[in-house]
Amino acid sequence: MITVLKSGTTVEQRDNLIEWFEDQGLKVHVSVGDTYTILGLVGDTSHIDVDMVNMLDIVDSVKRVSEPFKKANRKFHPEDTVIDVNGVKIGGGHFVTIAGPCSVENEKQIVEVAKRVKAAGADMLRGGAFKPRTSPYAFQGLKAEGIELLLEAKKVTGLPIVTEIMNEAYLDLYEDVDVIQVGARNMQNFDLLKALGEIDKPILLKRGLANTLEELLMSAEYIMAGGNEKVILCERGIRTFEPATRNTYDLSAVPALHEMTHLPVIGDPSHATGKRNFVKPMALATAAAGADGVMIEVHNDPSRAFSDGAQSLTPDQFDDVMKSLRAVRSTVFGGEVQA
Repeated sequence: MITVLKSGTTVEQRDNLIEWFEDQGLKVHVSVGDTYTILGLVGDTSHIDVDMVNMLDIVDSVKRVSEPFKKANRKFHPEDTVIDVNGVKIGGGHFVTIAGPCSVENEKQIVEVAKRVKAAGADMLRGGAFKPRTSPYAFQGLKAEGIELLLEAKKVTGLPIVTEIMNEAYLDLYEDVDVIQVGARNMQNFDLLKALGEIDKPILLKRGLANTLEELLMSAEYIMAGGNEKVILCERGIRTFEPATRNTYDLSAVPALHEMTHLPVIGDPSHATGKRNFVKPMALATAAAGADGVMIEVHNDPSRAFSDGAQSLTPDQFDDVMKSLRAVRSTVFGGEVQA
């Protein structure tokens, strides 16, 4: 349920109403806008007399919310959430580019790629230390060593780092990681999501291979319900009958999610298409669709990459994509990619 307070409501009046709602066993999410203050009520509101609340002098309107996700719902929080990652802002018109290799392989590789993507204008460095793979015989990542190498690349370049977690048991290793990524296969790993809800760190949540947008938002809700509201959503393609690309890039998810939620939404054209020559056009389409950013795989020698070389751009190709992204952002929205 949502209660919209009238302009001019004092803090004391607002807090008194919040206290009453909490006495009814509800959790209250407060969103303060330029004109109105919105109280989002989470819990069993069936016993709340809507007409009685509506009659209060400070109340503008009361609405019941049918969607099962509450904290992630734009109705609860009409203004875009902006997440700050060490000075890099994402959401609310701020467009970010996250780039780097699928897997961290060695220090020379990750530092070289980090330098090149930063020079091209990337805002954050991605790299897999723990790699969930379809085959048990494929490269599984350097694990703790991979995180240390990412931190070394961060020291050299200053880029915030993004890397995937597979199990809450490894959470202590991520203390110095700037953004923790939850991969598509773990989107509904609810124990992991609950654990991530208890920390104060941005979480990049990827859509599952066969999950709806509502299911994605319900996974975000697990994190937010624990107290961590720093969630970034990522569309990375879904499994369909079409074999021409690795996955089917559901780009319509970008405007759809922006209507449903206040959380930032980015796209991953690398994993979505699985083919290097498709990454640039789909990255540009992602920007034009109004996404808050893109995540792109870049490797200094894709032909020898330990994983996903076929979808990885060379640093020179990434330079070209960044130039085009700036042009698209400037043309469509009059804004620039952060650099």
